[in-house]
Amino acid sequence: MTTISPWRTFAALSRQQPKAWICRDCLRAPSQRRPFSISQQVHAQAGKRTWRKAVKDTAERRKVAITVTVLFVAGSTALAFSEKARHAYIAAQRSGRVGVTLALCVNDYYRVLKKKADPEYKKILSEVHTRCAERTLKAMEANGSIFIKLGQHLSSLNYILPSEWCDTFIPLQDHCPVSSYTSIEAMVLHDTGKKLSDYFSSFDPRPVGAASLAQVHTATLKSTGEKVAVKVQHPSLDEWSVLDLWLTRSTFSTLRYWFPEYDLTWLSDEMEVSLPMELDFRQEAQNARRTKSYFAKIKNTPLIIPEVIWAERRILVMEYLSGHRPDDLAFLDSNGISRDEVSAALSRIFNEMIFGKDAPLHCDPHGGNLAIRVNNDRRQPRNFDIILYDHGLYRDIPLWLRRAYAHIWLAVIDVDEANMRKYAYEIAGLNDDEFPIFASAITGRDYTVVKSGDGVKRGRGDEEKRAIADALGEGGLVSQIVFLLAKVPRVVLLILKTNDLTRSLDEKLETREGPVRTFMILARYAARSVFEESVEGIRGSMIWPQNVWQYSVALALYAKVALKLRVYELYLSGRRRLGLSAQVIPQG
Repeated sequence: MTTISPWRTFAALSRQQPKAWICRDCLRAPSQRRPFSISQQVHAQAGKRTWRKAVKDTAERRKVAITVTVLFVAGSTALAFSEKARHAYIAAQRSGRVGVTLALCVNDYYRVLKKKADPEYKKILSEVHTRCAERTLKAMEANGSIFIKLGQHLSSLNYILPSEWCDTFIPLQDHCPVSSYTSIEAMVLHDTGKKLSDYFSSFDPRPVGAASLAQVHTATLKSTGEKVAVKVQHPSLDEWSVLDLWLTRSTFSTLRYWFPEYDLTWLSDEMEVSLPMELDFRQEAQNARRTKSYFAKIKNTPLIIPEVIWAERRILVMEYLSGHRPDDLAFLDSNGISRDEVSAALSRIFNEMIFGKDAPLHCDPHGGNLAIRVNNDRRQPRNFDIILYDHGLYRDIPLWLRRAYAHIWLAVIDVDEANMRKYAYEIAGLNDDEFPIFASAITGRDYTVVKSGDGVKRGRGDEEKRAIADALGEGGLVSQIVFLLAKVPRVVLLILKTNDLTRSLDEKLETREGPVRTFMILARYAARSVFEESVEGIRGSMIWPQNVWQYSVALALYAKVALKLRVYELYLSGRRRLGLSAQVIPQG
C-alpha cells in the first residue's frame, strides 16, 4: 500500500495556479454536511472571496511590476543623465573595492597570525602575503588615480614590507594611466576658456611619457613656433583625489587598529600634505624656477632645468629637453660618458640640495625624472648634462635639521658613535635602543657595517644582504622600523627617500669605483655645512685671538675632508688613465 506524505500533498497544492479557497463543508462526510441551501450560501461566499482575492493579488502584482519598472528606468536615466548620480555610483564602487579588499586582507592575516605554532607557518604566511598583495594590486589598478602612486611608493618600501608585496607591486612602476586626447581638450577648455588650437599650432595627441598623476605631450607654440613639452594632469584626479585620500587614511587607520605594531598612518599623513602640492602645477613651476635660479649660482654644475613658459593649475608648458635615462648604460658607453662621473655629478647635485643653505630639495629623483644628454662644448669640464624633470614634490629643510643631519653623517664616516647618538636624539628624540635602526635607515646598511669604519663606504656584499633579509623576515625588526618612521619628523622621511633613490641610481650605474667616491662627496658637503655653522657662531671681531682660533679650527676640519676628496679624485683619475679599477679607500 502506497502512503502519501501530507507534506508532498501540501507542496503539490501550493504549486497549483491559481490557488483556490476550499470549503470546509465539502471536506466533511456526506452524513455530516450542512443542508444544501446552507452549503450553497457557503460556496457562493467562498467564490466571491476567491474572486476578490485573485483580483487583489493581480492588482498588487501589477503595482509591484510597474514600480520596479519605473525605478529601473528612473535609475538608468539618472545614471545616464545625472552627473551627481553617476558620481555617487562610481564613488560607492571605488569605496567598495577598497573596503572589500581591506576586509579580506585583515581577515586573512588575523587568521594566519593565530597559527604561529604551526611548523609550516612561514610557508602559510608567505602564501597570505602573496594572496593579499595580488588582491590589493587588482583594486589599485581598478581604482587608478592616486592608488597607482601609492602602490609605486609601497613597492620601494622593501625595508618595511615583505618581498611578496614589493615584488607584486613592481608592475605599477610602468603601469601608469593614459588619459584620452578628448578628455585633455575638454580639461584645457574648462580651465582656460580656450582650445588647444588657440595655444599650439600642433599638439601630438600621443603622450611621450605618462605618470600616475600626469602625462606629457609635445607641441609647438603658436606664438613663437618653439617646440615645447606640455604636462597635463589626468582629468579624473580632480573628481576622485579627495575621496581617494580619505580611503587611504581610513585604510591605514583600520590596519593600525587591527595590527598596532604596523602603524603606517604616517604615510597617509604625508600624502595628504604632499599630494595637493603635486596637483597644483603652478607650485611646480615655482619650484622649477627656484631650483634653476639656485644652481645657476654654482659653477661647473651640469644640472639643466627646463625653462617654464607658463603654468595653470593642471597645465604646465615648459621648454622641450630630451635625453636618455641615467641607467641607459649602452647610451653612456657608446657616447664616451663616464658612469663614474655621472654618479659623482648626481651625488653633488643632491647633496647640495640636502646640505646647502636655503637649497630646495627635490624629493622624487627616480630614473624617470632624470635624463642624460651629450654636451660637446669643449669649454665644459664634462661631456654630458643632467636634465631634472618633475618638480612637484619639494621640501624646505629647516637649517637646524640640515646641520644636525650633517653632524650625524660626519659622525658615521668618522665612526664616532657618541656623536651619532647625540644628533639622532637631536633630530628625532631617539633613545639608545632606537638609534641602531635609525643609523641603518640613513645609510641603507646593516648597523654592524656602520660601526666597522670604512666598511660603510664599500658596496653591499651578499652576506650583508642576507643578514638584512633574515632580520626583516623575523618581523620584529619591521615593527621597530615602522615605529621609528612614525616618530621622526616628516621631512626626514623625504630626505631618507631621496637618499634611497639616489643610492639606487648609483647602484644601477654599475660604477667601477662603487660607493666610495659618493660617500666622500657627501662628507665634503656635510663638512661644509658644519663649517658654515661654526663661522656663524663666531661673535665679535675676527681679529680677536679666540675668534681667530675658532675659525682656524673650523676651516682645518673642513679643509681636511675637502683635501682628502680632492686627492682621492686625482688618484681615481690616474687609475682611469691606466685602465685600472678603483676600489682602494685612502686612509687618514
